[in-house]
Amino acid sequence: MSGGNILTVAGIVAGYVKDLPILRGIDLAVRRNALTTIIGPNGAGKSTLIKTIAGLVPVSAGTVTLDDTPITGIRADRMADLGMAYVPQTDNIFKTLTIRQNLALVLRLSRRRETRLEELFDLFPPLKDKQGDRAASLSGGQRQMLAVAMALAREPSLILMDEPSAGLAPKAAAEVLDLAHRLTRDGVSILLVEQNVKQALRVSDHCYILAEGRNQLDGPAADILADPIVGEIYLGRRRMNDV
Repeated sequence: MSGGNILTVAGIVAGYVKDLPILRGIDLAVRRNALTTIIGPNGAGKSTLIKTIAGLVPVSAGTVTLDDTPITGIRADRMADLGMAYVPQTDNIFKTLTIRQNLALVLRLSRRRETRLEELFDLFPPLKDKQGDRAASLSGGQRQMLAVAMALAREPSLILMDEPSAGLAPKAAAEVLDLAHRLTRDGVSILLVEQNVKQALRVSDHCYILAEGRNQLDGPAADILADPIVGEIYLGRRRMNDV
């Protein structure tokens, strides 16, 4: 994979209520064409960090930089133009629309809408087979696949994913995480928040561990997966409440 960071977060302090920060000086970097995962106990600030990068949470201090462009506090409607997409954990598709309509809506301003639609259906054959069906009829794993396809529609360089395997059966969860890993081979960088820690680390390149809104540890995902102390605290060999 090519070198360099596509995303840099430096000293971010942020929260939903002024003077009550959830993030307390977070630093993070996402390497180009890599899958970077954020893990940590409940309430660590993982989803808040993703939403802050996406411009959905007010920033009190620090900077977010995408491909050398400052994007701190970016407006959500500018994300796609800057090459970034965000897949929220819930409400990430339009259930009453068909699969094709969901994708066409994202591509409504694209000059190559029909061509891109076919490219996406080639990438996701299960969606192609059901393109005329309402999205509400899809299984949980297929809905997440559609959400990822919608994020990919405008060919971003970076996708932010907030717990894409939440609520899925183990097989579907593994398929969604494998999909995220495969996207990095096609030139897309991924920043992933995930509670399915073991499976996420197996497909990730780098991992950050957060707790209480602060950086606790980061390193190659394989090293963190193999670390016995980290395993005791974060991978199920000790209860989270004992942290």
